[in-house]
Amino acid sequence: MNTKVAGIDRRHFLRVGSALAVTTAAALTSRRASAQAAAKLDEKDAQAIGLGYRHDSTKVDKAKFPKHAATQACSNCQFYAGKASDPWGACPLFQGKQVNAKGWCSAWAKKA
Repeated sequence: MNTKVAGIDRRHFLRVGSALAVTTAAALTSRRASAQAAAKLDEKDAQAIGLGYRHDSTKVDKAKFPKHAATQACSNCQFYAGKASDPWGACPLFQGKQVNAKGWCSAWAKKA
């Protein structure tokens, strides 16, 4: 049965839809790969210094950042774009550079 809706053949519609789905999946995979290839944030970066970023949350200056808690880390921050199990992940606060999952900065906010 070859039905047409609004002048579009069903088989043609399914082929175009399948091609679009494959293209979309490839674009998302490419975006994730480029995010994973992003540069790692340097603790000496001006913005990193400004936000008190440390690769290791246990090395945060407690006198300078008294609200820091031992349980806070980039991996459980709302801004962390990686999976909690990823050792490094992108962070929009640092222009898409990767931050250490065990790291911390003063902008830390609990992940919902």
